[in-house]
Amino acid sequence: MTIALPAEDPAISPYTGWTRAHWTTVADSILDGAARYASPAGSLICYPGEPGGLGRDIDRLEGFTRTFMLASFRIAGDEKATAHLAERYAQGIAAGVDPRHPERWLRPDEHDQAKVEAAALALGLHLTRDTVWARLDAKAQQQTIDYLATFIGAPYPPNNWAWFRIMVEQFLESVGGPFSDADREQDFALLDSFDRDGGWVADGDGRNFDHYCGWALPFYPVIWADMVRDDPQHSSRIARYAARLDDYLDDALHLIGADGAPLLQGRSLTYRFAAAAPAWAAAFHGRSRHDPGLLRRAASGQVRHFVEHDAPDADGVLTLGWHHPWRPLAQTYSGLGSPYWASKGMLGLALPTEHPVWTAREQPLPIDRRSFARVIAAPGWLAIGTADDGIVRVVNHGTDHRVEGTLHPDAPLYAKFGYSTATSPVLDGATAIAPVDGTVALLRDGQPSHRSGFVAGRTARLDDQTLIGSSTARSHWPIGLRLAADIGVGTHAGRTDEGPWIDTVSVVRGAWEVRFVRVREADAAASGRLRVGGWALTAPDSQVREGAWAQSPRLATRVIALHGLKDVTEGVLLQDDVTPLNGRTAVPWIETEASPGDWQIVAVFLGAPAAAPPAPSAEAAGSPVFRITWPDGERTEMRPDEAAALR
Repeated sequence: MTIALPAEDPAISPYTGWTRAHWTTVADSILDGAARYASPAGSLICYPGEPGGLGRDIDRLEGFTRTFMLASFRIAGDEKATAHLAERYAQGIAAGVDPRHPERWLRPDEHDQAKVEAAALALGLHLTRDTVWARLDAKAQQQTIDYLATFIGAPYPPNNWAWFRIMVEQFLESVGGPFSDADREQDFALLDSFDRDGGWVADGDGRNFDHYCGWALPFYPVIWADMVRDDPQHSSRIARYAARLDDYLDDALHLIGADGAPLLQGRSLTYRFAAAAPAWAAAFHGRSRHDPGLLRRAASGQVRHFVEHDAPDADGVLTLGWHHPWRPLAQTYSGLGSPYWASKGMLGLALPTEHPVWTAREQPLPIDRRSFARVIAAPGWLAIGTADDGIVRVVNHGTDHRVEGTLHPDAPLYAKFGYSTATSPVLDGATAIAPVDGTVALLRDGQPSHRSGFVAGRTARLDDQTLIGSSTARSHWPIGLRLAADIGVGTHAGRTDEGPWIDTVSVVRGAWEVRFVRVREADAAASGRLRVGGWALTAPDSQVREGAWAQSPRLATRVIALHGLKDVTEGVLLQDDVTPLNGRTAVPWIETEASPGDWQIVAVFLGAPAAAPPAPSAEAAGSPVFRITWPDGERTEMRPDEAAALR
């Protein structure tokens, strides 16, 4: 059962129908749900269920701070209608920061996760300085300062957490509390080292690209800029952050499906519509080159997508899951209050009704306008959007949340060859650690090799609709690997066996990828069987067709042998409850005898179903040239040897 929403307005919102009233309805539903589960003093939000990996005290702290962030947006955008929220959260803060109160919060110097929540508290108090902060008496204000000050000089993981300390200390300075210039100098230096081309920011030192590039790393700079907007010493940094956010959105707006679904890739996916945060951040700072109607279309589409799938549910609760509750999506740090980081995706509520982002007519997303092919260089993605089915896919030759040359297990949310807005990688069950979907693998004793730590090649455009990318991986087998709760970036402490190098070159056009695979000739003695796994299609009514072909009424996925395969076997692996989407999951696969030194070519399809979807072909056109003929009749000639060597 979904939340009861106002009538849609297709005149101002022709793509989603949503207005600001839809946003306030969803926000108020979540905040009313938080009130139902509040502790007597209001400082803890005690959502029901099994505690998360960090314990019930942290779950309850997150429940407060993360819903307070949402409340702060709601209050900032409409102070008159939200006095009750300001009073409620002020009372909760006063209890939480009181060291003698029975419902007091864990401090940042007592538990690392409290550092994260301290940033949410500082952010919310900044936005509600004249309402919530003003309601705290002198004692509660000082205790809040004392609570936040335990973060000063404290360590944190070298990733997006650097922003948490900046936010806390900037707020402390603004209210006359202690702060450290040395901390901020260190924090900004670390964050600057994460900057990549095209406005992208890596979440740490590695190929760490996911939704944190949007819901954390460009989000906090906008709020920080609002904190220091009157200080000229920060003007150049503020301008740089605004420009880089626009550059990032050039790519990120291409990664939203026509139905509003975000790309299902990367860790912490239970934050759901936090993916809308970068669009709102651009509207919040007010200097974006992107049309405000486009920014609202992006944000409304994503939140509407989840609301239509009962997240939040009719009681205003966001469970651990994607659409419906699905506990395997939780990571070691995920708890019952964690999903409310989705509040970041509702920053737009801090902007008043008359703001242009609310009054402008919705503008189309890239996928609304036409099919597209886009190289996204920083994460090494080939992004393809097809207008007939509204799906965006990326073929991945640059992201694995690892460092080149390391031989860790494949993280299923990072190391697959493909991610999309309509599918999920397999995240549970035996094939989560012995992967079939989205793979190129050698089989040893029935176990597939992994590719993490690969050498990323170059991604490039061949023509308006055709893209190419490559990577080379040392095949390796983590012996005795077990499935852990942290499906995002887990490691393996046991033995890892190494095998041959495998070159993979992807040529992508429309719904088809032609995948060239070569096991290095020097490793001929160690080869064996080679398996290519296609997309994992999850649907309540998926059906298996002949060979490596499965489909549902909306989608089909297929793997086809094109050239150089010998002793071929193929099929579809069916599994239940292995992704956070609803239904049975079908994964087409094809196996062949590896032919070291030779290019073996398959085609991989994800798109609208058809009785017999026309397929590309590939043929040798004189060594070392191959000719691909696409279903639309276009031809691509390429030299995979050269593509595999490009970096």
